[in-house]
Amino acid sequence: MKNLLSVGLLLAGLSLSTTSCSDNASNSSQTAADGHDHEHGTEASATHAGEHIYTCPMHPEVVSNEPGKCPKCGMTLEHTDGANNDGKTYRMAFTSAPAQLAAGKPVTLSFLPQIEGQEKVPVPLAVLHEKKMHLIIVSKDLSEFYHEHPEFTADGKYNVPFTFKTGGDYVLYQDYQPEGGAHQLGRQEVAVAGPKKESVKFTDDQMRWQKNGYEAVLSFDKTVQVGQPLALQVNVSRNGQPVTNLDNYLGALGHMVVISEDTKQYLHVHPGDAGANRGPSIGFQTGFEQAGIYRVFLQFNHGGQIHTADFTVNVAPAAGATAAATYECPMKCEGSASTQPGKCPVCNMDLVKKS
Repeated sequence: MKNLLSVGLLLAGLSLSTTSCSDNASNSSQTAADGHDHEHGTEASATHAGEHIYTCPMHPEVVSNEPGKCPKCGMTLEHTDGANNDGKTYRMAFTSAPAQLAAGKPVTLSFLPQIEGQEKVPVPLAVLHEKKMHLIIVSKDLSEFYHEHPEFTADGKYNVPFTFKTGGDYVLYQDYQPEGGAHQLGRQEVAVAGPKKESVKFTDDQMRWQKNGYEAVLSFDKTVQVGQPLALQVNVSRNGQPVTNLDNYLGALGHMVVISEDTKQYLHVHPGDAGANRGPSIGFQTGFEQAGIYRVFLQFNHGGQIHTADFTVNVAPAAGATAAATYECPMKCEGSASTQPGKCPVCNMDLVKKS
C-alpha cells in the first residue's frame, strides 16, 4: 500500500483521560481519536495537498493516498479526503441510575457524547457496524467481558440496562463515531459495591477455547511481537466437526476485542471481506505497539446464538529490543507490578526486581 500513514495502534499513544470512582453519578472522559492534538493530523493535511485520502472507518489514524485494506483490522479503506476530521475534541459523559453501582442490582448506564467547550451542542452519531454505539464492559482483571449496545433516547443520551454480577472494579469502553467526525473511544473506570470474586491472573498463552461442545483455536502467521504486522486466524468447530455455516454478527463474520493487561490499550478488530466463507476459519489483521500480556475476546454467531471465546496472548518486544524491567511486591499484592523501583501502593514494602 503506497504512502501508508499510521500513528498509534492502541490507546498508549492517544490523549485519553480516565476516571475511577465509586459514586458513578457523573463521570466524563475525553475520548481518543486521530486528528486531535496528534502528530498525524499534520501529516494527513500534507498528504491531501495533491492526493486523495483514504481512511479506515474503525482506525482513522490509518491513512493512505490510494484504496486498500486497513493493516490493523482488514476493513476496506474509505475515500474521505479528510472529511471525517472535523478538528473537534469529543468526550463521553457517563452517569448511572442509581448512582451507586451494586452487584446483582439492575442499573441504567447512560452515555452522552459531547464536544469539548460546546457541551450543550447535540452530537449525532453515525451507524458503525449496525449500531451507533458499542459498549464493552470488562472486569479489571479481564476475566469478564460484555458487549452491549446503548440505545438513543430523546434527551440525547444512550442508555442500556445492565446488572453487574459481582462487586469490584470494572472498565467501560465506548466505540462511536460522531457524524462528520472520526471514530472515537471513551473509557471510564467504575467501582461496583458488593461481594468480590477472587481476582484471576492471566500469564500463559491460552490459544484454545472450549464451551458447550464448541472449540475455537487462535493462531498467528508469525511470532507475536511488537511492530510486526500479523495475520491471525480463529478456527471454529463443534463436537469435533468444522463449523461451515457461521452467521454474521453486526455485519461481520466475527468481532474481536484486544485489551492489554493494564486495560489501558484497546483494539477492536473486524475480519476482512469474507466473501462466501462461512467458516470454519475467521481471519483478522492486527499488530501490537507494546509488549506484554493481552486478553483477546472473539464473538461469533452460530445457530442464532452469540458465542464469546476468550484467549490470552503474550506479546514479545520488538526484535533486538531490550525488555523493560519489572518490579513487584514481595508479598505479591494485587496491582503492585511496576516498570520502576518504588514502594508497593498496598503494603508500602519496597518493590523488588523480578529475575
